[in-house]
Amino acid sequence: MALRLADLAVRFGCELRGDPDIEIQHVATLRHADAGAITFLANPHYRKYLTDSEASAVVLDPESADQCPVAALVTDNPYLLYAKITTLLYPQPVVAPGIQPGAVVADDAMVAESAHIGANAVVAAGVVIGEHVVIGPGCVVQENAQLGDHCRLVASVTLCHGVALGKRVLIHPGVVVGADGFGIAQDENGWTKVPQVGSVRIGDDVEIGANTSIDRGAIDDTVIEDGVKLDNQIQVAHNVRIGAHTAIAGCVAIAGSTEIGNRCMIGGGVGIVGHISIVDDVVITARTLVTHSIKKAGSYSGALPMDETSRWRKNSARLRQLDDLARRVIALERAINSNKNGNHDDD
Repeated sequence: MALRLADLAVRFGCELRGDPDIEIQHVATLRHADAGAITFLANPHYRKYLTDSEASAVVLDPESADQCPVAALVTDNPYLLYAKITTLLYPQPVVAPGIQPGAVVADDAMVAESAHIGANAVVAAGVVIGEHVVIGPGCVVQENAQLGDHCRLVASVTLCHGVALGKRVLIHPGVVVGADGFGIAQDENGWTKVPQVGSVRIGDDVEIGANTSIDRGAIDDTVIEDGVKLDNQIQVAHNVRIGAHTAIAGCVAIAGSTEIGNRCMIGGGVGIVGHISIVDDVVITARTLVTHSIKKAGSYSGALPMDETSRWRKNSARLRQLDDLARRVIALERAINSNKNGNHDDD
């Protein structure tokens, strides 16, 4: 597929600088782009590669446009425009409807004629599958699960019983939705499993990355609202609620009954303890441990950055002395205040 720059500029309402008849055939990085490629500049860190770029066109912001040696599509949000162009250049392959060899579909499952059931997939009793749904090879959809129109399970995805997906949900390989949450009660002989009787409800336009797990609720449902984007290898525990259009990076662990607001951004490796709430429009940077509720929008961090090993070891040792240092400061302040009061009395 080839796209003319003039057509892209009209379609997306951006400024075109350069030959409108240039044709774009593929995408590439700013550093390695060649003829026929379109690339983008969104991070100032990569501006050093702009002047030597051999791309046919670059998507960038007005501040960088004057430095661009080739044709440019100018917009206030280059990364977003690049994403839209890439979607046109690399459309999803068309999947033929029907049930593929080796798939097992229960007699009472309701499967739209336009849906695709991949090889060796299993669709259990009571399942409802909407229009143009794609269930990839090796997926398992357990009893009474529901999939809205245009959902896509890429491969080896497990939807446990009673899970409900909205429309246009994209789930990548290895995801498990609706496994039992970690509910156990202790007695003198060990642990007793607490039945997990809730389910999982996922809204429209949600994307879930590879090998992420979303546990079913203990009593009420676990809820992922519209437009949420989850990266790979995320753990979402029982009864968590994630607000609309929140994005969460890889390896985040969210403990049970946590409520996360709308439009939040959570960096990789963050840990969030259970039974807390986070308001809308919060940014949590990578590797932060969230131990209490966040009641005010803003950016939050809680991890020490990388340092030279020798300096890190010294600072780590000093951190262990903080409590003793704080006590000494309090004692000194009390002594100073006592001396001040004593001198005042003498006057």
